[in-house]
Amino acid sequence: MYHKAYGVIEALAPVHVGATAGEETGNLNLIFRDQFTQTGVIPGSSIRGRFRADMRDSEPGTEQRWYGHEAVAGQTDGGTSEALVKFEYASLVWFPVFCPGQPVVWVTCPMLLKRFKRIAGITADVPDPYTAQKGLQGRKMKDRGQILFFNLGFLEIENEADLSAWIPTGTDLDADKLVVVSDNDISMLHDMALYRQSRVKLLDDMKKVDTDKGAFFNTEALPEGSILVFPIALKQKGWKPFGEEAVSELYFGGLESIGFGRCRVSLAGEYQ
Repeated sequence: MYHKAYGVIEALAPVHVGATAGEETGNLNLIFRDQFTQTGVIPGSSIRGRFRADMRDSEPGTEQRWYGHEAVAGQTDGGTSEALVKFEYASLVWFPVFCPGQPVVWVTCPMLLKRFKRIAGITADVPDPYTAQKGLQGRKMKDRGQILFFNLGFLEIENEADLSAWIPTGTDLDADKLVVVSDNDISMLHDMALYRQSRVKLLDDMKKVDTDKGAFFNTEALPEGSILVFPIALKQKGWKPFGEEAVSELYFGGLESIGFGRCRVSLAGEYQ
């Protein structure tokens, strides 16, 4: 029997967890994505590694009890042990999308909300596609309700519902800026919302592009303001990765030195 808990990740800066190779050939450094919705994810291995590294720095030795003992030279089985804490991947719950001439809105879809519902134990019914809060500041159209304009087209709001139950613990999202779209639309909106940065390799001794080693390459990342959730299973209670606190700031992914990866992580459930 496992004790159930979960974590909520709020991106305080763009988050890149994915490919790091291929810059020299001009490839786009892609983030990891869910195979069905094609939206960004943070693998469980990345989350576990971050938690393990932080506990190793703050309480050396205790990380081997909670996250599994590393291999020991000279022992037949390597001396490894099973982790007491299990992590699954983090999937998006909400992510911000720019609307020209209108407020930024946070978007999701039924498939993402169903996973969030299972993880967090939400009792509310999953909203229908094209649902928004009554207070959404969209553009009102005669005889057609409200319209949201995006870079590649527009989206008509067909339903109204109270979405406050779908705001994750530890976040301060405004329910009036939340929009549920269909599973078919989420991939396109996600690609519109991604943070992208073009970069070049300079020579070591001057500010000049190094044309011999691939001058130009791109990086994509989940945008600041993205909200993700991941389930946690524990064989024992008493896990305190943040001491007595339930919230901490952690870095996920790569490119921390240029401002990527800073997140606020909130824990909930049966873990202490």
